Amino acid sequence: MKPTTATAALVLALTLAHHASIAAAAGPRVIIVGAGMSGISAGKRLSEAGITDLVILEATDHVGGRMHKQSFGGINVEVGANWVEGVNGAGRMNPIWPLVNSTLKLKNFRSDFDGLADNVYKENGGVYERAYVQKRLDRWGEVEEGGEKLSAKLRPSGQDDMSILAMQRLNDHLPNGPTSPVDMVLDYFKHDYEFAEPPRVTSLQNVVPLATFTDFGDDVYFVADQRGYEAVVYYLAGQYLKADKSGNIVDPRLQLNKVVTEISHSGGGVTVRTEDAKVYKADYVMVSTSVGVLQSDLIQFKPRLPTWKVLSIYQFDMAVYTKIFVKFPRKFWPQGKGREFFLYASSRRGYYGVWQEFEAQYPDANVLLVTVTDDESRRIEQQSDNQTKAEIVEVLRSMFPGEDVPDATDILVPRWWSDRFYRGTFSNWPIGVNRYEYDQLRAPVGRVYFTGEHTSEHYNGYVHGAYLSGIDSADILIKCAQKRMCKYHIPGKFD
Repeated sequence: MKPTTATAALVLALTLAHHASIAAAAGPRVIIVGAGMSGISAGKRLSEAGITDLVILEATDHVGGRMHKQSFGGINVEVGANWVEGVNGAGRMNPIWPLVNSTLKLKNFRSDFDGLADNVYKENGGVYERAYVQKRLDRWGEVEEGGEKLSAKLRPSGQDDMSILAMQRLNDHLPNGPTSPVDMVLDYFKHDYEFAEPPRVTSLQNVVPLATFTDFGDDVYFVADQRGYEAVVYYLAGQYLKADKSGNIVDPRLQLNKVVTEISHSGGGVTVRTEDAKVYKADYVMVSTSVGVLQSDLIQFKPRLPTWKVLSIYQFDMAVYTKIFVKFPRKFWPQGKGREFFLYASSRRGYYGVWQEFEAQYPDANVLLVTVTDDESRRIEQQSDNQTKAEIVEVLRSMFPGEDVPDATDILVPRWWSDRFYRGTFSNWPIGVNRYEYDQLRAPVGRVYFTGEHTSEHYNGYVHGAYLSGIDSADILIKCAQKRMCKYHIPGKFD
């Protein structure tokens, strides 16, 4: 018997409703884990390609990840990324620079390190003679030139790679490593201050020459805008996520305080579970967490990631770079041109060595910044802020014995290493790694895709690396989702 028109319409409506419920249950087409620079960048690229059916799950209460401002001493300071590095070159432009300087017009200042030779302080007060420090700096320049020539001769496979320290020894530079306070602090400034790890573990081939400065220019600009450096991430997010007039993201596709604990994947799709017992299903997932998180047990993959993927994750270092802000009731340190950066030449390498004052950036704030890294960062994270404050004041009183150095009134100590959502600040490529390991680190596993500054072959550790990696990883996913080009080929290490 033929159904009546009304019955047919009811059947059609029920069928459509059934398919709609299935579609709703299936969730978004893509889940992005993490709303830092790389995750937001990937989402923007996916949206531009027409993949707008997505949800972003962010573990914290904010967008930006390791680009994050915090109120301190009456001003907003950056606890994470602070500089646009690689500016004013003759060739390509750092993609972050026009966003900061032209689009958003964030307040920024060129960092001038030229006066450093005048500002290296002795352990017991006073400064070293400029001529002596400059001679040591000139020698460092000669060694770096030798390192560049040596690096250019190494095979691209990485099999000839060596540490920065080994290169220094080959150039007859401090064959037993730096031992004098001046040599130690200059070595620290040249290497640890940039890569957050010492020369003995940093790859020559991957950092000499450093692609960021070779490609984009040698200048670096300190972002000191009260909107925060994170404003760049919010701006990019606002290109495809609904935002209010203040720039706050109000799009329901961005979900904050969602801690991803499990990612199940199969040929049919992915299922993501969060700490609050929510379940999200999609066709694909893009994981933009730090490599430190991937090395931890925060997220369980089911089935487990293949051995080649796990090995690539564990080969990379998650370095720790800690910017400690200290506020005083008054200024007692030198100011003026050429005084922004100064060094403390301790007999203990890396002990509160690199300082920055903010006469231009934060006038009248009476705030100093001291940077520590690696083992010192981990040590400081495990002690009280009061103990750290006392150590810092003791160092400053040693540096300026003729000044009445007051007690600090406040201190801000970020704890990136202890934070389960980061486990450090940025990645550092170890010795012997080349394009092959990078390809493995970035390569998808079935429907699980990966992005982040650690997947940027040439710019890992930098904001522009995170931004560009989001685009690159999104393009890989787009090829699979829209063009059915899902095979990701990794050439052999020695090809």
